[in-house]
Amino acid sequence: MLRTASPLLALVALFLSACNGDDHGYYGQGPLASPSSSGSQAALASLQIVHASPNAPPVNVLVDGAVFARDLDYGQGTGEQQLPAGPHTIEVQALTPGTPTTVIGPTTVGLNTDTDTVIAAEGPVASISAQTFAHTLASIGPASTQLQVLHAAPNAPSIAVYVTAPGADLASSTPLGTAAFQAAIGPTQIASGEYEVRVTAAGTSTPVLFDSGTISFAGGSDLVISALDNEGPGTAPIFLSVVDAYGNQSRILDTSTPATLRVIHDSPNAPAISVITNGNVAAPLVPSLAFEAFTPYVSLPAGPLKVEITPASNTSDALVNQQVGLPAGSVQSLYVVGNLAGLQTLVTTDYDRRYATQAKLRIIHGSASAGPVDVYLTADGTSIATSTPIDAHLQFQSDTGFVSYAAGTYELTITPAGSKTAIIGPTTVTLANDGIYTAVARDAPGGGSPLGLILLDDFANPPAASAVSP
Repeated sequence: MLRTASPLLALVALFLSACNGDDHGYYGQGPLASPSSSGSQAALASLQIVHASPNAPPVNVLVDGAVFARDLDYGQGTGEQQLPAGPHTIEVQALTPGTPTTVIGPTTVGLNTDTDTVIAAEGPVASISAQTFAHTLASIGPASTQLQVLHAAPNAPSIAVYVTAPGADLASSTPLGTAAFQAAIGPTQIASGEYEVRVTAAGTSTPVLFDSGTISFAGGSDLVISALDNEGPGTAPIFLSVVDAYGNQSRILDTSTPATLRVIHDSPNAPAISVITNGNVAAPLVPSLAFEAFTPYVSLPAGPLKVEITPASNTSDALVNQQVGLPAGSVQSLYVVGNLAGLQTLVTTDYDRRYATQAKLRIIHGSASAGPVDVYLTADGTSIATSTPIDAHLQFQSDTGFVSYAAGTYELTITPAGSKTAIIGPTTVTLANDGIYTAVARDAPGGGSPLGLILLDDFANPPAASAVSP
């Protein structure tokens, strides 16, 4: 997902200019034609869907029993698509392990002629609902941009949205509008150009809950902007998800959004290590980390980061030099892997949104001595003899990615590729809905067998009950 200012500002500006044109092409790309007023065609309406549920997995959307949108993730939306005016049946299915689970509908929605209807799936899964916002289609000229703002962040207060010249004093500015949760502002047309979008609690201009920095709205664009719960790093309670009439989409993060990074020591014969960033030997990011140990996630400024791995006892002896990119809002891990003579690093992206309907599990191959492996996850007490691996021939420094599983108790077993002889496990693991789990295959201290696991995320630090979404 795309994340704004600095290089990210250029990305957002590119997205927001993607639909620049002399007139607004509401009816999507491809064979769909604009509505006819001659009466020779059925009267048409326009429909756009937005996924705005913070703890729902990706969803499929069905209209009249047929798939309208497939695998729509949080903050994503469809383009505006034509349908015959009149009643239509809408159903939203969460992509849960096994088969999809209906979480909204089927429900009937009336679509009116020459009207654009936006349907947003809002709220946590336990109370998810379809919020419908309809407005008359309007021409958008090349010097204008149309904005519709949805308040879809259940953990944020009623909001005021200011769209001003960059740096304008909010105390003397008028908000574009205010909205409670599940309400909307606009659509409103503004002159295209450079703006700063700031969000505060309704009724006050301070404190600022969200600040986009300077962004550019391109002419001829019709944008649905959803204020969503921030599920990533930083203190801003929301981020903005932007979807245009063609389904192009991006995220705009608060300007203060950091990156986060943790470090895992998985080199079996390396001493305790230090991690030095940007040459700051006097204050290492990680002063000392032993084999199998790991740090919590640390917030860092977004941008390139020069990393040196050294023995903790001798920080002048760089074992590894590497530059790591830290995009704003990113959640990453740096693994120190391999034997000391050939020390390497592995950087993974750890997207951390939790799903109320399932658990997410990732297996990382960090054993330098094992060779390619097969990974099995079976029902508790089930032999792997007749089981198929969840990932076959997994190479050193590769991983399965986060895969969704139904909550329950399983056995995790790792074998040499093509073999049914376990080199790790079977290890009993319990997975819970809302859970995020990572297991890293490792060598024994000093190298070689017996192999074991470094358990991370909710294996190591189960979330408190109060922090688990319904």
